[in-house]
Amino acid sequence: MSTRPVGSGLPMTLVYVVGLLAIFIGERIFGAGTGRTVLTGLGVALAVGAAVWRFTRLRSAAADRRVVERQVLGLYGLGLVALLLYFLQSDVGTALFGGPLSQKAPKLAVVLAALFPALLLCTLLPLALVEVASSAMARAPVMETGRARSALYSGLGLAFVVVFSFATMYVATQADVTWDLSYFRTAKPGDSTRKVIRGLNEPLQVTLFFPPANEVGEAVGQYFRDLAVESPQLLNVERLDQAVDPARARALGVFNNGTIVVARGDRKEPLTVGLEIDRARGQLQRLDQEVQRRLLAVARPRRVVYFTAGHGERAESRPVPGETPRPSVSQLKELLRAQNVDVRSLGMAEGLGAEIPKDAAAVVVVGPTREFLPEELAALNEYANRGGRLWLALEPDGPDFHEVLAPLGLKYMKTPLANDQVYFRTTRQQSDRGNLGTASFSSHPSVTSLSALAGQAPVAFPGAGAMEQLQPLPNSVMHDISVRAHSATFADANGNFTQDAGETRRAWPLVVAVEKPSPAGKVPTRAVVMADADALGDGVLTNLGNAYLAVDTLKWLTGEEALAGTVSTEEDVPIQHTREQDVAWFYATVFLGPALVLVVGFVKTRRRGRRAPRAAVAAGGER
Repeated sequence: MSTRPVGSGLPMTLVYVVGLLAIFIGERIFGAGTGRTVLTGLGVALAVGAAVWRFTRLRSAAADRRVVERQVLGLYGLGLVALLLYFLQSDVGTALFGGPLSQKAPKLAVVLAALFPALLLCTLLPLALVEVASSAMARAPVMETGRARSALYSGLGLAFVVVFSFATMYVATQADVTWDLSYFRTAKPGDSTRKVIRGLNEPLQVTLFFPPANEVGEAVGQYFRDLAVESPQLLNVERLDQAVDPARARALGVFNNGTIVVARGDRKEPLTVGLEIDRARGQLQRLDQEVQRRLLAVARPRRVVYFTAGHGERAESRPVPGETPRPSVSQLKELLRAQNVDVRSLGMAEGLGAEIPKDAAAVVVVGPTREFLPEELAALNEYANRGGRLWLALEPDGPDFHEVLAPLGLKYMKTPLANDQVYFRTTRQQSDRGNLGTASFSSHPSVTSLSALAGQAPVAFPGAGAMEQLQPLPNSVMHDISVRAHSATFADANGNFTQDAGETRRAWPLVVAVEKPSPAGKVPTRAVVMADADALGDGVLTNLGNAYLAVDTLKWLTGEEALAGTVSTEEDVPIQHTREQDVAWFYATVFLGPALVLVVGFVKTRRRGRRAPRAAVAAGGER
């Protein structure tokens, strides 16, 4: 049989690819009907016909070209095998096997569904590269088989990379495996929780329901062992297995392990932690906070705190459309509830204009924008005179509350304060200078935790006014300026956030604790007056210093200052970047990283290029 050079096989490869495309349109786009049958049948005919034609071309090709033809024919055959695998798991296979392959052999169906596109990719990518390489040598006297082989390997390598990438992504999305590399440690008993235990006057039972040798149970047990040291006679800690002692568990309302129950008498407070350490991490990091909340619920009497309403005070609900949005105090109320407080509303409908309820442990006024009625002010003054507890948080655009503050020896200065040296940045604008930040605290019990932290938890006062002490003070009234502004703070009379002539810098009083004796036989009057209501608003209260200020203020007002103290937490602190840092990271990753790779590659290439001539010169010298 004579052999002769033949032309390029690229046109027939295009016919082969068109056949595959026709099958795809018929099966995936049409999906059913005559159109599918025609296109799929035509596609199969074109693909098989191209393979047969390529086989005849192989027989008549020259010896050097036969190597390339054999490679191309093998790729054609691989594509036909992929088509066969597709049809086996399609409705054609349903007709052959008497039912869907997904029901007869579900694992095999999944394998075929993933294998046939991988084989098609391993056909088309190498086929394209081999045809381009061989077409460039179609009229050459001798075919460079090495060039075609390199193109084949390059195409296969590229196809393998794509298949591996898709397989890796699929496994990563389907495999339920996570790696938590964050810092983790169970919280230890904090100062405030230890004080609660030391203040017990009746036995308190803590029951831990965990199976033996459970990692979460061991962590919880260690926490309560550390806590029991404070009052070993009154705090009884017992560990049980719910499966072994189901009767005890039912009596405490527990039906699964992984639960802590704090009980005294008929009062029971459960805390579900869980059994798996990965799922219980968050609860263990906040364990001291959660345990303290339940200890207070069973060990201390429940107190009622009233929030005044009806004067534009901060509320939990969002403002109606058209109103200027103002931060609510829902987080403050939730914080008080965690301290075993019953939060209630107090307006004219609840009797604010007549008399403060007898069960009020404290009355809170947060950011009113409208004046109180004379009857309401008289009720607040009467409440204070009989040993009541007032918590006033005012703001520059609201009433000055002169009728209530004057008997307490105070006056509210409504001029906003600003500081161009120490402030909280929020918008990166000059107006941020009105977001005061301070760590200047007295030793008053209402700031016990802040004083203990020694400046590590500054308090934010966005848009604050200032308090002024009346001179002389009313008889027997005692003041303690518990929180002062930073010494560089000035009264910004014109609102330009810049110190102008006449605007002196000083450590303005921001929070004043007031105490004055009441008539014989009654508890003394206590009041805390804040020059900024935003310091208790949502968002700002997430700042640790503001939260401690709120909690310790409540405890002092209600006479529980002995329980004031820090709460232990091991929660991760989120890493936050400024806008400038985010921009720097963006440009570093987008431009600097690739630039370093290019520079290293350039240096390596230059060194390699310099070594090659030297090696050639050395070889010439040896010859």
